[in-house]
Amino acid sequence: MKVLTVIGARPQFIKAAVVSNAFRTRNIEEFLIHTGQHFDENMSKVFFDEMGISEPQANLGISGGSHGEMTGEMLIEVEKLVLEQKPDWVLVYGDTNSTLAGSLAASKLNVPCAHVEAGLRSDNRNMPEEINRILTDHASDLLFAPTRIAYDRLLSEGIPEKKIVRTGDVMLDAARSFEKVAFANSTILSDLNLTEQSFVLCTLHRAENVDDPEILEWIVNGLNQTSKEMPIVLPLHPRSKAKLKEFGLFEKILSAIKLIPPVGFLDILVLQSSSSLIVTDSGGMQKEAFFQKKPCVTVRTETEWAELLEGGHNRLARPMVNKIRDKAKDALEANIDWSIELYGDGHSSETIADSLLKK
Repeated sequence: MKVLTVIGARPQFIKAAVVSNAFRTRNIEEFLIHTGQHFDENMSKVFFDEMGISEPQANLGISGGSHGEMTGEMLIEVEKLVLEQKPDWVLVYGDTNSTLAGSLAASKLNVPCAHVEAGLRSDNRNMPEEINRILTDHASDLLFAPTRIAYDRLLSEGIPEKKIVRTGDVMLDAARSFEKVAFANSTILSDLNLTEQSFVLCTLHRAENVDDPEILEWIVNGLNQTSKEMPIVLPLHPRSKAKLKEFGLFEKILSAIKLIPPVGFLDILVLQSSSSLIVTDSGGMQKEAFFQKKPCVTVRTETEWAELLEGGHNRLARPMVNKIRDKAKDALEANIDWSIELYGDGHSSETIADSLLKK
């Protein structure tokens, strides 16, 4: 069997690492396409280096431009490679432009497409990611749902049960697979003088947050207030850094917020595990906080991981409505049950590989 895999963004590199390993142990041939959506060295190549993923057979180098322009260019190039490679399956991950381009290329050429992380919904159609996931799910032939809620959502949208596989979450596989390696090799805590210090880990990149000067100023003020209680470590996404400077907010960030360049997955694992709280607008980081048994505050109006809100593992700080500092205080003081199982048993990648072989 031959699988053509399309990835292009940080979380997809991590997910592909464990799924690709499951493919190798089952002698599934894989042709890996990197669309180039994340072009910064620290946002892409470092993941291949750290996690033992083979260099992609094709790097399309497509980044920047509008959503339509980027997706269209990817669709053209991925289609060429599908025709050339003649795979049995096209595999896509998540909800990026790379995901949509891969699923569209496959469906137009009548090549079966499988979607890892299917069935997620925020019910906010203003998010490009929401449109990407909906279209990808309905264009795909095999849908790997990470949670019960995602599985039920696909059924409610009329997708036949025979097309859906409840897998658990491949990010849990990755966290378990690489945690020991991370602590054995990462020096991030000593580098930042955080060895015996409580801190908040923060990530910030989502367009609706950083592209709006009013919301971004609200976030900076909220983080500044929070940092007076506990220092914050903020690996600064290139997009966020550019917008902070463009809006004149960069110099308003207090010194208790330690700004660092984007870091690799091993360093992030160590920072997550060693932090007291995670503040983020990332979809994936919300789950990773749960894997590490850390309370999370998500700076968004909604989340695609609704199950994390139900048990108080995550809480929303709605921009311009709530105070990040208040939500952080609530999260740190909450009595949270970390024993519940929401995302499988850490063997999702094997379920994915076996499901493809059975089709």
